[in-house]
Order: sequence, then C-alpha cells, then structure tokens
Amino acid sequence: MLKTLLAQVKEFTKSSILTPVFAFCEVIMEMIIPLLMASIINEGVNKGDTHHIYVTGGIMIITAIFSLTFGLLAAKYGAMASMGLGRNLRKAMFEKIQTYSFANIDKFNTSSLVTRLTTDVTNIQNSYQMILRMCVRALSTLIVAMFMSFFISPKLACIYLVAVILLGGCLAFIVRRAMNYFQEAFKKYDDLNESVQENVSAIRVVKAYVRGDYEKKRFKKASQNIYNMLFRAESVVVWNSPLMQFTVYFCILLISWFGAHMVIGSTLDTGDLMAMLTYCMNILMSLMMLSMVFVMISMSIASARRIAEVINEESTLHNPEDPCYEIKDGSIRFEHVTFRYSASAEVPVLDDINLSIASGETIGIVGGTGSSKSSLVNLISRLYDVNEGAVYVGGKDVRSYDLDTLRNEVSVVLQQNVLFSGSILDNLRWGDPNATEEQCIEACKQACADEFIQTFPDKYNTHIEQGGTNVSGGQKQRLCIARALLKKPKVLILDDSTSAVDTATDARIRKAFREAIPGTTKIIIAQRISSVMDADHIIVLDDGHLDGFGTHEELLQTNAIYRDVYESQTQGGGDFDEGGAA
Repeated sequence: MLKTLLAQVKEFTKSSILTPVFAFCEVIMEMIIPLLMASIINEGVNKGDTHHIYVTGGIMIITAIFSLTFGLLAAKYGAMASMGLGRNLRKAMFEKIQTYSFANIDKFNTSSLVTRLTTDVTNIQNSYQMILRMCVRALSTLIVAMFMSFFISPKLACIYLVAVILLGGCLAFIVRRAMNYFQEAFKKYDDLNESVQENVSAIRVVKAYVRGDYEKKRFKKASQNIYNMLFRAESVVVWNSPLMQFTVYFCILLISWFGAHMVIGSTLDTGDLMAMLTYCMNILMSLMMLSMVFVMISMSIASARRIAEVINEESTLHNPEDPCYEIKDGSIRFEHVTFRYSASAEVPVLDDINLSIASGETIGIVGGTGSSKSSLVNLISRLYDVNEGAVYVGGKDVRSYDLDTLRNEVSVVLQQNVLFSGSILDNLRWGDPNATEEQCIEACKQACADEFIQTFPDKYNTHIEQGGTNVSGGQKQRLCIARALLKKPKVLILDDSTSAVDTATDARIRKAFREAIPGTTKIIIAQRISSVMDADHIIVLDDGHLDGFGTHEELLQTNAIYRDVYESQTQGGGDFDEGGAA
C-alpha cells in the first residue's frame, strides 16, 4: 500500500525532501530565540548593558526573518508535494479505471469510485502535507527544545521528560480509540455518495413516483450514519485539548515553583527561567501537533487502502504478447462457449453455445428477459472472456486481437444508451474523432436521426445535456446508432437499441442498414418479432441455451418458443417475457 502511494510522488520528490529540510531549519531558528531572550535579560537588562540588548535584539530579528523565510519555503514546497500527490493519485486511479474490464467494473460500484477519487484522495494529500510539515516540525521542536532545556537546567528539564512520557501515552490511547471510528466513518461515505448519485441521476423518476420524501429519509439516514461515527471519533479526540492544557499549566506551575527557588538560590538566572517556560510550551504544543497528525493519519489509513485497491487492481482482460491488428471480415463463430460472470457460480450464464455467422449477414437474437442475449454479444467484442470454448471473429480467436482493434471493428450500441454533455457533433464523433460534418449527417440519415436533428434551432450544434436528458429515448437511441455507424465496423451489434422507436422507424433503420452497410455483419437483439423477422438467421435463446437457429419461416415450423411468441404478438400483444399466447 505504502509503495503504491509513494510511487505517485514522482516528479515531486524534490519538494518532498525540501519541505522537511526547511521545516527543520525553521524550528532551529525558533529554538534559538528563547536563548537570545535569556541572554538579553541576563546580560543586558540585569547588568544594564544597552549595547548587548541592541546587538542581541538585532540577532533575534535576523533569526526571526530566517525562521519566517524557512517557514514560507516549507509551506510552498509542502503544498506542491501534497497537491502533486493528490493530482497523481487521481490520475493514476482514473487511468487504471479506463483499463478495467466489465468484470472489474462490476467489483467496484460507481459511488465507491467517486468517493475514492475525491474524499479519499483529499485525506491522503492532507495527511501527506501534515507529515512533511507538521510532523517534522513537531518532532524537531520536541527534540531540540528538550535538548535546549537539558542544556540550561537538567533538573527542571526532567519535569518535561516525565510530562512528555505521560502525555504521550494518553494521546496514543486517544488516537487508537479514535482511529477505529474514523475507519468506519469513511466506509459510510460510499452509502452517502450512492444515495446522492442515484437521486440526482434519476431525479425524473423520483418526481414521477413522488418519492422525494423517501429519498430525503434515505439521504438523512446515510448522512446520520457518518455523523454518528465522526461524532464518536471527535468525542474521543476532544480530550486532547483539556489534557494538553492541564499538562501545560501543571508543568508551568512546577517550573515556576522550582525555578523561582533556584533563582533565589542563585543556581538559575531569571532569563534562563523564562527560556525554560518557553521551551515548556514548545514541547507540549509539539505533542499536541503530533496527536493531530496521528489522528489525520488514522483517518487516512482506510483511504490509502481503498486508493491502493483501485490502483493495484489488475484487469481481467489483457492483450496477447503478439496481438493481431487486422480483422479480415465480420464472420463470427462460437465453439462450445460456456460463460459465468463469477468463477464460483455453479450455473453458467451461457452453456455450450455453438454458432456460425457469415460475414455480412443480418442476425436477430430473441429471448425472454434473463435468457443471456446481452451476455452473448458482450463476448464478441470481448467485454468479458469466456470460461470455456472460444469466440472467433474474422476467423481468429478474439483473445488473439489487440483489444482496441477488436472493439473498433465490433461496434456495440449497448442496452443502456449514454450521451455525453456537448454538441450532437461532439457525441457523434465518439465513433470517429476525425469524421467530417457530412459524414456525421450521412450516419444520422442511416439511423433516421437527421429528421429530428433538423428540427432543432442549432441542428447538429445543438447542446446535449449530461446523459442526454434533453432528448427523448428514441432520439437518444438513434444518435447512439449513428455514433456506432461512424466507426464503419465489420460487426454492428444493436442490443435492444430500437426499443424506444416506433415500428415504422425501426423498419426504415433496418432498410438503411441493408442498403448502406451490406458488408457489415449486423446483430440485432429485440423483443419485437417484427424487428428480426427479415433477418438472414434468428437465434432463439432460452435460459442461456441455444433453443433455435434459422430463418423466420424455419423457426415458425420448428421452434415452439418462437412460434408462440410470434402468434401472441401478431394477435395484438405479448412478448418473450409472457411465455407465449394466452
């Protein structure tokens, strides 16, 4: 974990070294000042030596200026190192997330990743700055002030030593108790972020179902859980202040009492007594600073583990050692394919699938909800890897291709259509960053999207809100289809991507596909028989098994599931989830 985090310091190594160096120099300058004050009192005030007061006072001013300069430099380089670490951690996590397979993404939910990229990174960068500056400063102050105290009066310095040991033990106990609560609190942040994310992203559904009060209660509960944990932690940490004040005042009383007797007995000078009182405050306040550092570190340990977990997570999909960068055609073959989302799952999602699809064919896939239609097509673009058997595209195992090459040639319009904030052209160019406006318009015409785009005042420069909330479901689907067409793929997969368009538009889209991209293998997942009945072949899936494969006419004669659903839909209702005609 520590190695993973420190690897992100990278170009900020210099700043990470200079920060504690300047912090230590700042402490040295500060610790000299009480000695100079003692000298002014002992040699200047008590002896009436004005020249000594001026000279020593000038040295104090110079020392203070050096201390201020070192402090500013420590603050500057500390900020550079900590902010740089935070930037690199976010960058490392975000880049690693981009390499994740669907299986890796399934492991982390979105709210958890958001918490790790924000709250957890902030905790780490704050802790790192405190370690570089406050921790070094506190330890240096403690050691140097203790050394100076023993140099002035070993007898009085023993009071510090005993106080430090007792106070250190108490603070260690407080920090240890608080650490457990802080670790639990940060786990609750995931629940809070999940509540916020779901509510904001689905605000229209919340309002439509009048679930605002329910969502408020849900958020309040998640927020209250964090409050409870942090309150318990702070209830423990709050003992730092009274314990510190009691120790400081008790030490001041003891030093004043014994120091006054020593001054009267001429075994200690008045200036030295003042210096001892100053060092008393420095020593005990450094302990307070250390306790704050330890509390922050304890808060950050859980964050560090969560960040390291994301960075160290290895993708379940890897490029082969010598990948193939060219796909011959859009032919697809499944050979005894068995697939499970989890290796420990007893029942496979897909069981012993054997299929052969020629390049350029139009293939329909039908089946009830949960029949693994999406799982089947996800294997073609290698969003997941098979557990047994192999999937071939262009005559080669998909595991032999470079991942980017494969996914550029196998274009998928997923079931969950997503548009990003930006213009329509910006969204379309996800398919091809170099596409001209004319190419984008042509793709939209093939997807039957041009007709509604032309009705917008800004046409193709119309701004799309995040998630495509300012366009309808059918419009969003057609834009996503056009985006996929711009990739000019050898295989085009539509995963129930025309469910929100009317049957007439659906038919026009399929007609455009036949005429505009005849050489592209087209796979269409649909619930409507009308969407696939003119396909070259139709696949019928039932609970992860291949139940039928043939043309519309062949399946009507040979496949009971297909025939029942066809009859139910042509008689005015029903789909694959209803199990046939009434």
